[in-house]
Amino acid sequence: MNFAMLLDMAAEAFGPRVAVSCAGRQLNYLQLRAAALVAARRARAFAHLALIDGNGLAGPVALFAAAHAGVPFVPLNYRLTATELSELLQRIAPAWLVGPRQYLEPLALPTLIECADYEALAQAALPAAAAEELAADPEAIAVQLFTSGTTGKPKAAVLRHGHLMSYILATVEFGHAAAEEAALIAVPPYHIAGISAVLSCIYAGRRLVMLPSFAPAEWVRLALAERVTQAFVVPTMLVRIMDYLAEHSAAREFPALRAIAYGGGKMPPAVIERALQVFPGVDFTNAYGLTETSATVCLLTPEDHRAALASPDPAVRRRLASVGRPLPGVELEVRAADGRVLAAREPGLLFVRGAQVSGEYRESGSLLDEAGWFATQDCGWLDAAGYVFLEGRADDVIVRGGENISPGEIEAALLAHVAVADAVVVAIASEQWGEAVAAAVVLRAGAEASSETLQQWVRGRLRSSRVPERIVFRQELPYNEMGKVLRRIVRGELEHG
Repeated sequence: MNFAMLLDMAAEAFGPRVAVSCAGRQLNYLQLRAAALVAARRARAFAHLALIDGNGLAGPVALFAAAHAGVPFVPLNYRLTATELSELLQRIAPAWLVGPRQYLEPLALPTLIECADYEALAQAALPAAAAEELAADPEAIAVQLFTSGTTGKPKAAVLRHGHLMSYILATVEFGHAAAEEAALIAVPPYHIAGISAVLSCIYAGRRLVMLPSFAPAEWVRLALAERVTQAFVVPTMLVRIMDYLAEHSAAREFPALRAIAYGGGKMPPAVIERALQVFPGVDFTNAYGLTETSATVCLLTPEDHRAALASPDPAVRRRLASVGRPLPGVELEVRAADGRVLAAREPGLLFVRGAQVSGEYRESGSLLDEAGWFATQDCGWLDAAGYVFLEGRADDVIVRGGENISPGEIEAALLAHVAVADAVVVAIASEQWGEAVAAAVVLRAGAEASSETLQQWVRGRLRSSRVPERIVFRQELPYNEMGKVLRRIVRGELEHG
């Protein structure tokens, strides 16, 4: 199946209902499909349909146009440099490129790149277009997403129509959203969370409210003005929203808001506990997934949040720090380095399997093993009830004197100190141990703590090998737009600073 059928079904069922809005403009379902069909006619002449843009009307049009045209949709990170973007465009030429003028003018465009009439596509003031028969090959490439490339040339992760359709059909009930429901989209269109949000909302019949670029004041304004009922945020966004609300008490009430989903980065328990108080009556969901798994593979449900918050049992309360349990249809195992499947509470590498799991790259092909399992490169463990706890990426593991140390447990210990607002733990070179433990810490406003105090704090909770040999204090930590701390930057500062 081709995922364009999601929009075709929605257009037939909801027609004049608003599908997407941004900055005072909007498209209903019929207009969105018509725009996608018209754009698809031109896109068929190319091998890819690329997008360089923030959230807006053009993104959903381009996404479904690519599906109708039978070419991969390739959203690119507009925050990259002109040189980086130009190099990526060379790799996907010939491509039809959609983007506003300010993003395209600095680029050295390959000769096999043609720029779309962005304004026409964004406004989509188009007549009705006749539906055309869709290619039904589930193995056709639907989306190609470039990795961040922090360790070298970005890899092109491939998602096929079958993967995305498996995820949507297993997790979303067609047309279940009421006419008044609206989802505020703040994650960028070049991230799998942004793509899955568009597909999920269109299939559900829920209006998409696009936030072009995240700022807490604008998020709050849109949530109130558009009577937003659902939203997805990354942890750093949630913290900034709550800080803004603390300073602007008049904007604290959200009568329409029903649910907030979060993911994309580490959620400290203290932050989600605060959020449950700031947004009383709102359902919170933690969604864990990867690009290679077509988005979410584990959920910590609203019921899980409430049960953990109310429980006197430390094992149950600890689940606020988990990413929940695997979705139906997704299998998850924790394995040791030798491939053994580990028991509850034994840390190792997470493997997932299911129809939505791609695990494929354009350059290297499929990375699934013979049984269909994909190594996520995330380290973690399961509790006795099957809740998944993450401890960081495999590449983040610190090897001190031959002992593997997870940064996650040390970060959790530091964050438990009353003076610590944020912390990241990384490896630095050591003549004695090969690698040593170091940490960058952000203190809470008005709080004080010395390196020695925090080292003693960690020593009282973990083995002595986990105590950071060096602790530096920062005003803030570097995060990307999806709420993931940029460890390579911290590591470079600690090693050379």
